[in-house]
Formats: sequence, C-alpha cells, structure tokens
Amino acid sequence: MRTCAVLPIKRFDDAKQRLDKTLNAGTRRALAEAMVSDVLNALRRAERIDKVVVVTGESGAEALARAYGAETIGDDDRGHSHAARAGVDWALERDYERVLLVPGDCPALDPREVDELVAGAPSAPDVVIVPDRHGTGTNALLIAPPDAISPSFGPGSRERHEEAAGAAGVGWRVAEPRSLVIDVDTAEDLAALRVVLGARTGGAAHTRGLLARLDRQ
Repeated sequence: MRTCAVLPIKRFDDAKQRLDKTLNAGTRRALAEAMVSDVLNALRRAERIDKVVVVTGESGAEALARAYGAETIGDDDRGHSHAARAGVDWALERDYERVLLVPGDCPALDPREVDELVAGAPSAPDVVIVPDRHGTGTNALLIAPPDAISPSFGPGSRERHEEAAGAAGVGWRVAEPRSLVIDVDTAEDLAALRVVLGARTGGAAHTRGLLARLDRQ
C-alpha cells in the first residue's frame, strides 16, 4: 500500500504560544522551525513513506519542504484539522491507499518507528491512533483508505477518532511509538522532550542544536 505522510504546519510566528512564559517570540519561532526540519528529515528517511506533503501558509515551511523533497499545499489558516483534510484530499486525488497524519512538533520522531507503525497496520479499512503523552489528544493518525474517517484534532481528539472509526465500521487500534507521543506545546512537554533526547544518541539534530544553544545562554 502506497503511503503518503501529511504534515500540517501553522505559521512559525503563531507557533508555540503556550511557551510564551518560557521562550521569547524569536526563540519560539526558531524552535518551531527546528522541529519541523527534524520531522521532515525523519519522514524522508522512513522507507515505508512514499511521499510527504506539507500543508502550510508559512513561506519558511514551504522552503523547508522543498529542501527535504516534500510537496506543498497552501493553507488558509482554518486550523489543524482543516489542513489535515486538505492533505488527505491531495493523497486521495493521487491514489495513495493510506495516509499518515504527523505533527510538526515531534522532533524526536524516529524513522524506524515510523516504518514499524506503517508495517504493523492491518489491511484497509483500518485506523491507527497515536495519542499524545497525556493520553487524550492525538499526535498521529494512520488511515487506510485515507477517507476512512475525517481527522478531528484538538482537545479530546483521541476519543473522537475512536468514536469516528466505530461509527464508520472501521477497525481501529492505539499505538504508542515512543518518538511520536512526545509533542511540544508547554514547558513540561519541552522538559519531557529533553529527557527523551538525552536517553538516545542521534536524531533531532536541529532541535538538539537549538536546545544546546539555549543551555549556554
């Protein structure tokens, strides 16, 4: 099954507002850009991802997408779910049998775990839900076929995706790849990311570099 990874990316100046008491605006922008770079690099290295499409209204993200060989779709800033659906439509129009919706703020993403996630998915129709570390949100969705359910991100999205799969009569399961359950929205998330990165070598080079520079300040 051909798999397209869809990466919705909001404008860097608007990213990570919940870190405003921890990081200044310039650093928050730099962090968002570094994390997106690391996610794109990981997806490019994943052997079971056939194409990556970035949905964004951010010119900097478009440039990064091109640098990592990804396609781009313009976004009109109507939210994460709307951007995800635009990416799903793009994949459907090009006959991809499966989509992996991935956030741009999981810089620890391990391409080997991406491959294991995709390889372990049963035949369509099927939905795999990757929750956030709190267990209530959704960090990633693997959907086959791409329109089996409609993505609905935000607070409580894990339960919504489970209910949507059940209502559609689609098989679903929960998977928790360690590198995908850590996203960064708060200072506590950033601390959790530091622990994960500190426990392994390699990966997340851009985010590691930024965090190292912050530590030296």
